[in-house]
Parts: sequence; structure tokens; C-alpha cells
Amino acid sequence: MPLTIGTPSCRRAPLRARSLGAALILASAAAYAQEAPVTLDAALQAATDRSAAMGAAQASVSASSEAAVKAGQLPNPMLAAGVDNLPINGAQGFTIGQNILTMRRIGIEQEWVSPEKRRLRSTLANQVVDRERSGFLTQFANVRQQTASAWLNAVYAKKSVSLEQELVGHMTHELDATKASYRGAKSTAADVTQAQVMLAQTQDQLLKAQQTLRTALISLSRWTASTVTDVSGEPPAPQSVVASLPPDQLTEVEPALISAMADIKLADADTAVANSNRSTNWTWNVSYLQGGGSSRFVSVGVTIPLPLNRKNVEDRDVAEKGELGTKARLTYEDIQRQVEADVQNLSATLASGRERIARLNQDLLPAADQRVQLAAAAYKAGTGSLADTFAARRAQLEAELQVLDLQRDVSQTWAQLEYQVVPASMAVSQ
Repeated sequence: MPLTIGTPSCRRAPLRARSLGAALILASAAAYAQEAPVTLDAALQAATDRSAAMGAAQASVSASSEAAVKAGQLPNPMLAAGVDNLPINGAQGFTIGQNILTMRRIGIEQEWVSPEKRRLRSTLANQVVDRERSGFLTQFANVRQQTASAWLNAVYAKKSVSLEQELVGHMTHELDATKASYRGAKSTAADVTQAQVMLAQTQDQLLKAQQTLRTALISLSRWTASTVTDVSGEPPAPQSVVASLPPDQLTEVEPALISAMADIKLADADTAVANSNRSTNWTWNVSYLQGGGSSRFVSVGVTIPLPLNRKNVEDRDVAEKGELGTKARLTYEDIQRQVEADVQNLSATLASGRERIARLNQDLLPAADQRVQLAAAAYKAGTGSLADTFAARRAQLEAELQVLDLQRDVSQTWAQLEYQVVPASMAVSQ
């Protein structure tokens, strides 16, 4: 019987155990990585790394870069072969090598494009690459803007859930206290019922806030391309340097303006190519011919296009490209006005929002806190009702939620403004 060599069973068991343990550790680490709270920076990084739209835009850049390489090359030479002066009747009809006039021919043809024309075509192809890069920057800015907006929604939804949970805990405590007071004949059945109603309403608001949080996390997961179960970190301060950028710097980092400027340069390069096409390309050819017997010949020739209708062909093409250049310039001017107006509007809205938040924190929240304290003191002193205490507490929560909603809106405005542009270093490198 052949001897089987392998791992003894007493050794395989620990190996399997260690492998299983390693697998469980890796699975736990992966699960922890997926369930770990996501910060704003982590969300932005994940979104830009995994964005399909950005990947598609980058593929367009790569494709146009490949095309730019061939733009400055000469056309491929053409191999020409044939038979000249082939007889079609008589004893030598359709025969090769018997008639002295019949010649077998093989040669090369080459269309000659001047170095200047090739330079202009290369310039045009490179401008196409720049336009595709501007499209990539547009996608980059959009992904960051949408991701930041989704993350902010999730963060503020989480804060709303915390406020609602705090109020539910307070209302539950008040209900228990009211029931105990009722058993001690210090409260009425109406007070207990009022407490139960307020608790039920608060619990419903909590469920609504939790659903809002789940929806926000799903929206964030769409941009990060991975399941997000929680977020962490505080929203950035609603201050943006975009509002203070001078027009010349804004042109360099705002994707819409970068794209519009790329369209102008592309139209100009296209016009230059159209102008160069007014001069025709000659095609040179060299052929080797073999006739009957020992006859050998060489032919050299040139083919020259005749622009007999230049006014309606080449000139029309130049005029078309020139008008497209005019269109690109006017479009840029319109986009520039729109971008500057958007920046000014967002900046004004952001400044107003900061002022409103400061005023609410200074006036509204302290007044709401004081109302709760006064209502609680009056109830303990027997001069106020439990309903007044609940109403004051609910008003305090509503005031806090009002401030929270305003902070969320201001943060959304900040994200629209802050991520409307791309980093200056990235705009230069692209």
C-alpha cells in the first residue's frame, strides 16, 4: 500500500482553529470598519475615490489624451499595386508578361501634411484634453458638494434624534412622577392623561426623527459607495474663503468657468486648423514597374487637390469655426456673471444665517430655559399646572430644534459655497 504523506490530524485541528480565528478577526475588523462612524473628511475621501461619474470623466480624459498623440502624426503611407496596360483582346488578351506595354506596378503613396498643420492639429487635440479635464473637475466638485450636503444632513438628523430622545426621557420621568403624585392624591387623573398624551406625541416625533436619520444615512451611502451606519464629528464653522476670492482667482478654481474657458481655447484652436486647411495637402507617390521582357521602370508623381469652390467650402468652414468661437466667448461671459451672482447670493445668505444663529443663541434659548425653570418652580409651589410644565419643556425643545434647523440650513449654504470650487493645486495639475 502506498504511503500517504500529509499533515497529521492532531496538527490539522490547531491549524484549522487558527485559520478560523484569523477569519473571524478579519470579519470583525471589516464589520467594524463598515460600522465605524464616518467623519466629513472620510466621507469626502471615500466619495472621490469610488465615484463612478469621476471614473467615467477620467476615462474621457485618458481617451482624448490617446487621440492627442496621433493628432500630430503624418497619415499612414499607402501601398499601391496594380497592372497597367493589360490587353483585353487578341492572342495576348488578359495575359501578363507577353506584351511589352503591360507592366506590373508596386509603389508607395504618402499624403504630406506640413509641420505647421500638424502643430495646429496637436494644439487642437490638446485643447480637447483640457476640455475633458474641466469635465472631470466639474464632476469632482459636484461629488464633494453632494457628499458634504448628505453628511451634514446626517449629522443634524443625529442631533435631532438626540434632542427627541432627551425629551422622551424627560417626559417618561414626568409621567412616572405624575402617576406617583396621583397615587398620593396630589395630582388628578387629568394630569396623568395629559402626561401620557405628551409622551405619546414626543415618542412619535422621535420615530420621525429616527426615520429622517436613516434616510440621511442612506443618501450618504449613495455617495460613499459603502454602507454608512453612523456619522461623527461636528459640522465645520460656516466660514468660506470663496466669497473673498477675486475674479481672476475664481476663474482658476471654479469648474464652470474653467470649462467655459476651455471651450474658448478649443474653438480658437479649431479655427486655426480650419484656416490651415485652406492650403491643400499634396500626395506623393513612387512606383516600381516591370514590363515585358527585361524592361524596368520607376514612376514618381504627385496628386494636388484643386480647391475650385473655396468660397463655399474652406471659407465657409473658417467662418463656422469663427462663429463658434464667438459663441464660446459670449457663453463664458454669461457663465461668469451667473457664477459671481451665485457666490454673492450664497455669501449674503451665509452671513445672514450666522447672524440669525447668534441672535437665537443670545435671546431665544435663554428665554426658553428660563420659561422651563419658572414653570417647574410654579408647579412645585402649587401655583402652576403640570400642563404648563410640559408646554414649557416642549417649547424649549422646539426652540432648540429651530436653532438646529437653522444651523443645518446655514451649513448647507456653506457646503454649496465651499465646495463650488476645487483646490487651486488640483486645478493647476489637471
